[in-house]
Amino acid sequence: KTQRSRNHRHSDFWLHTSELNDGYDWGRLNLQSVTEQSSLDDFLATAELAGTEFVAEKLNIKFVHPEARTGLLSFEESQRIKKLHEENKQFLSVPRRPKWDKNTSPEELKQAEKDNFLEWRRQLVRLEEEQKLLLTPFERNLDFWRQLWRVIERSDIVVQIVDARNPLLFRCEDLECYVKEIDDNKENVILINKADLLTAEQRSAWATYFEQENVKIIFWSALTEAIQLIGDSEEQVKGDAGETNTAESKKSSCDEAVVSCSEPRHLPDTSSLALRDVDPSDEDSSEYEDCPEEEEEVWQTCSEEDSNPDEEACGLDWQGSCPVDSEAQGRKTLQKECTHNFTHLVSRQELLEIFKQLHTGKKVKDGQLTIGLVGYPNVGKSSTINTIMGDKKVSVSATPGHTKHFQTLYVEPGLCLCDCPGLVMPSFVSTKAEMICSGILPIDQMRDHVPPVSLVCQNIPRHVLEATYGINIIKPREDEDPHRPPTSEELLTAYGYMRGFMT
Repeated sequence: KTQRSRNHRHSDFWLHTSELNDGYDWGRLNLQSVTEQSSLDDFLATAELAGTEFVAEKLNIKFVHPEARTGLLSFEESQRIKKLHEENKQFLSVPRRPKWDKNTSPEELKQAEKDNFLEWRRQLVRLEEEQKLLLTPFERNLDFWRQLWRVIERSDIVVQIVDARNPLLFRCEDLECYVKEIDDNKENVILINKADLLTAEQRSAWATYFEQENVKIIFWSALTEAIQLIGDSEEQVKGDAGETNTAESKKSSCDEAVVSCSEPRHLPDTSSLALRDVDPSDEDSSEYEDCPEEEEEVWQTCSEEDSNPDEEACGLDWQGSCPVDSEAQGRKTLQKECTHNFTHLVSRQELLEIFKQLHTGKKVKDGQLTIGLVGYPNVGKSSTINTIMGDKKVSVSATPGHTKHFQTLYVEPGLCLCDCPGLVMPSFVSTKAEMICSGILPIDQMRDHVPPVSLVCQNIPRHVLEATYGINIIKPREDEDPHRPPTSEELLTAYGYMRGFMT
């Protein structure tokens, strides 16, 4: 019985099922339910219904040039796209806030804002579809644009902060027009941040270019100025510590004199003086109360000693020739005559002094100069504000779009900064590789590394790449152009070999 049960279990173990196709084939009537199909299956099913037959083509050989594998545009294609960019540049606009008055209800204003914003987005979509142009990703949240509208309305000077490595990509010309549409008394300035990455020749070239465009620019580096401020604060702390030690030694000597003296009435009252010198509460208050006056003296000294004659002449023209209550047309003409861009990196004090001299007309708020800071995310708005304030007033993050709401900060009485959240404004690009190299698209979303690396190789000379990374890129073959740029494979192979990624 036991042996029989074992044989029975062994026979059950070898049992299996299989399809013999000996029954009725229900599939021949196509009774299989289909609710979802992939794009390929849908295409083939549609072709079968239409009676279309596919025949393999032979002898259709096509030679692919090696340059086509880079994913970049040819010279003819790039010239054609640049021409399209110039022809359609006027369509790159920022959404306008609809007109309203005291009789407009909040619900009507919100609905009008939504309608205008929707029409603006449809216009950009038509531009992409009809002209086959590639636009950068732009802000699609209406609340962010509302923040921009409010910052522009309350600001006397609107400062566009751009990246020095590609200022034209981050500059929005229509924003400058919109500022003048709201109020002709408002001023536009472009603050070129990270300008320490540029050489003197490059800064001079950009200054000349924007002078021809009649645009005021300022070269600035928030990182360099922040390091300078940290060094100055450390020296000031050491100086304050030395003064405190001197005051304490004086106080101890005075205390010893009090102890050794037998007639206190002949002793002069120096205890209050000593306490006044070393009182920590007075030190803290003087650090904040006296700061604006000291900074004002530093600005005057800096403008007198470090400026060029041309800079002084232009500054005098701004101060002496532009009356406060002059007409807008007169100030506009004077600005055209006086547009002179400096090529040096300005300091914190010089930057604030330029802002004060730039706007001399009627203020939005009497007795207060409001400076609005706008621009792309992660171009350095928050770092610029922290450097100007001399303290961390705005949180900084490496992630674009960290600031969510506009905020106002007072540098000193009568001078206010208004920080706008970072806005990605629409602009033209040729390829996605250009957006990746410009930092618009995050690199972790890149699907193909060849086009961006090829673009880098085309724009940066071979010897610069070799000197920067300490590599030796393979030379072109004898049958190739000896001056051709390296390919992406050659650059990455040399870099990987240097890092030990190849055996």
